Amino acid sequence: MADTHITTHSGLAHHFDDMEQQREAGTLGMWAFLVTEVMFFGGLFLAYILYRSRAPVEFAVASNSLNVTMGFINTLVLICSSLTMALAVYYSQTGKRNLIVVFLLLTMGLGLTFLVIKGFEYHEKYVEHHVPVRFATYEFKWEGHAGASAHEAASIPVDNGKVEMFFWLYFAMTGVHALHMIIGLGILATLVLMARRGRFTPDYHSPVELSGLYWHFVDIVWIFLFPLLYLVGAHLH
Repeated sequence: MADTHITTHSGLAHHFDDMEQQREAGTLGMWAFLVTEVMFFGGLFLAYILYRSRAPVEFAVASNSLNVTMGFINTLVLICSSLTMALAVYYSQTGKRNLIVVFLLLTMGLGLTFLVIKGFEYHEKYVEHHVPVRFATYEFKWEGHAGASAHEAASIPVDNGKVEMFFWLYFAMTGVHALHMIIGLGILATLVLMARRGRFTPDYHSPVELSGLYWHFVDIVWIFLFPLLYLVGAHLH
């Protein structure tokens, strides 16, 4: 009887029969994870909608104090990062190692740019005492945003407690989103190391594809956060 030799790919886990089965299982697992993420962020969005329905004026006034320019720039940055991530996935499918690394690094650079801009936004809110925390000599204060005139601030009576709630939700929603970005950067850094070692081939590239799904999800969350948080008060008079 002739010996039968079974060739297995180095990326194939022992509990899968073949690469296709492994890829399908990984894809199913990632989509299941993203469903839980949708439910998690859905709770935050629901809280925002409920509180906004009870305090539309306060939410609009507080929204006017956010830096729309920075928010818009960050939106463009993440849209570009989705493109570079998609290209990284494409080149992982074609087995072009150098281009995989290039586009993963570009995606990481755009992700870091987003976080740096968000850091400047947070610092701006801290200086204006719009961070809803109290410690030592620091406490939340609302006397209108820096760009509002004294007449504008006086002409729109607001409940400071409801304004503070807006900022609680702003920091909770953008902070959790930023945490997901940081996790994503860690994942991309791991992919870069794997790509430099030649781990990805046309037969084995599912880690890049699955990480791309995660990255696109985080980008989509921001696409919803930007109008809800930054543009809700754009036409307040």
